[in-house]
Amino acid sequence: MDYPELVPGILLRRYKRFLSDVRLADGREVVAHCPNTGSMRAVNVPGCRVWLAPSNNPARKLAWTWELIELPQQDGSLALASVHTGRANRIVEEALLAGRVATLAGYATLKREAKVTTDGGKVASRLDFRLDDPQWGAAFVEVKQVTLKESDGHGYFPDAVSERGRRHLGVLGDLVAQGHRAVLLFCVAHTGIGDVAAASHLDPAYALALGEAAERGVEILAHGCRVDCLEGAPHAIRLAEALPVSLTRQLDMALGID
Repeated sequence: MDYPELVPGILLRRYKRFLSDVRLADGREVVAHCPNTGSMRAVNVPGCRVWLAPSNNPARKLAWTWELIELPQQDGSLALASVHTGRANRIVEEALLAGRVATLAGYATLKREAKVTTDGGKVASRLDFRLDDPQWGAAFVEVKQVTLKESDGHGYFPDAVSERGRRHLGVLGDLVAQGHRAVLLFCVAHTGIGDVAAASHLDPAYALALGEAAERGVEILAHGCRVDCLEGAPHAIRLAEALPVSLTRQLDMALGID
């Protein structure tokens, strides 16, 4: 996925869920849309450099959208994390269509916002993608964006209690029971994260549900993201290599959590 020309700034604060104050390089302070309804644990870090997408649309209330944040790592490097949760599906869809997710390559068609119905025909849920093939049948894919890197150096999902996430796991398990293929794909949109586990320290019910889903036959995948830069500015983000997923790892509480 290509970005529009991004503008750097320093994050001052995020507030009211959808708003963020950012100081641009010329000293101006602007209010940017924050396209993330979650807790943004570990990626809402005032003082870090962020990247904003400008808009010339006069109908928009805010002319800026917060896309990325640069986060210092323990080894002194900087990682880039996408705070825009709406980008994850576009990143994954691009990779699916290009056949770059090896375990999901080769399907004939892709449909977004796939309806999952009950026996009575009522829509029970919507999942992010449905892949179909005359030979293989249907595969349902639900995408979750991962940006939480805890103090132990590992990645976790979710970053807060997620009842919706648990419901999706149940739906995926039911689809497997009906004879379909069902996949949960963690889109790890943080270049400093090398693996993923359920955040049992934040949502133990989700961790339990993830293990149960795997036992029912739901495939649990994770892929990292690569951010390409041009003249020092991010200009594209792509789904990258597969990453390990742990169903048993827990955060070392001795390291401490906020």
